Amino acid sequence: MKVCVVGTGYVGLVAGTCLAESGNDVICVDIDAEKVARLRQGVVPIYEPGLEELIRRNVAEGRLSFTTELPAAVHQSLVCFIAVGTPPGQDGSADLAAVIRVATEIAEAMDGYRVIVDKSTVPVGTAERVRQVVAGRTSHPFDVVSNPEFLKEGAAVDDFMKPDRVVIGSDSPRAIDLMKELYSPFVRTERPIVVMSAASAEMTKYCANALLAARISLMNEFANLCERVGADVDDVRRGVGFDLRIGHHFLFPGVGYGGSCFPKDVKAVIRSADEQGLDFRMLRAAEEVNERQKRTLVDKVMAHFGADLRNMRFAVWGLAFKPRTDDMREAPAITVIEALLKAGAEMHAHDPEALNEARRIFGDRIHYHRVNYDALQGADALLVITEWNEFRRPDFQRMKRIMKRPVVFDGRNIYDPNEMRELGFVYYSVGRRPIRPEAEC
Repeated sequence: MKVCVVGTGYVGLVAGTCLAESGNDVICVDIDAEKVARLRQGVVPIYEPGLEELIRRNVAEGRLSFTTELPAAVHQSLVCFIAVGTPPGQDGSADLAAVIRVATEIAEAMDGYRVIVDKSTVPVGTAERVRQVVAGRTSHPFDVVSNPEFLKEGAAVDDFMKPDRVVIGSDSPRAIDLMKELYSPFVRTERPIVVMSAASAEMTKYCANALLAARISLMNEFANLCERVGADVDDVRRGVGFDLRIGHHFLFPGVGYGGSCFPKDVKAVIRSADEQGLDFRMLRAAEEVNERQKRTLVDKVMAHFGADLRNMRFAVWGLAFKPRTDDMREAPAITVIEALLKAGAEMHAHDPEALNEARRIFGDRIHYHRVNYDALQGADALLVITEWNEFRRPDFQRMKRIMKRPVVFDGRNIYDPNEMRELGFVYYSVGRRPIRPEAEC
């Protein structure tokens, strides 16, 4: 099938590449000429495992191309995906300016029937708004489909190629059949294609992210309560996770969620509810808990060392909001580092992929290290903020030798408290009792 994808951000680039990998001819469109030039050369602007290899292979085999010329891409395509950003406005609502602009340009370029697919995360009613915009600009037939994405950063290629489900929002049999044909290679293991109205599809995306965000915040609240009463949140997590109504996913406590989806989508749902006269209290609470949770390590550091951190050096392992990505949007590491800098600390940071992003955020206010142990040299404490696999089994004896003090603040509970006690570390985690070896008491 002939497909164009407008927008080469995270969603558009993954979707376009994976559609090309299944044999479609895909043109990815972006207004950033420099970005398009780099993509043509095989330079991928984001880190996502497996994506660069797929892009290079499909470009080499002629199924995937990149352009700034939207009209030409529309002329060559039957299905046109809109995958541009919908950032939150000052009131929290999704900014649809880019979506509407692209829909207008597609309409003006059409020379026959097209399926226009909203892949961007958009509020309920956007498909109808796009339909009205396109109808006002062309006399050619078309259908508008809502096709939300459910990609996890760090596993996006696998999520697209082997989806839990594909959601198609449309009342057009012709468009539904075309979308089913497009996605048929990805659901051969009996994963469902769920067909519903466009409004329901739009709501499904927001509902999924809101439920996951609320789950994380609720578990973090229980972690904080566990610390106060002497319970171990890991035991609690395991105990409740075997309940089939609950399950084990998204029950890991930590320093809060971040990224491009949960914070933005939670705000958008709250704003949408406000517009309908509803007070979405549970989701407001989830958002408030998450912002507070991002400071949990800061509070532990200051409780241990005091509020004045001048002449103290701290190491940070993990800057991206989650492993297997370089995305630092709304990352808890930003909140932690900014707070410690404000208290006078000297910050030394390491992340396997996000150092360049960090430089754009912090500039020369912190020190950057490509080797995790280099960040520890002379450190008064280590803060683990992102649970990269390479942090899980470090050389603890080496850490003790090069750190000024053997103090670890573990924001993701990746270490065993008993082992840390035996190794002689002062160890703080989330939802578990702190470990203070006898020599430190």
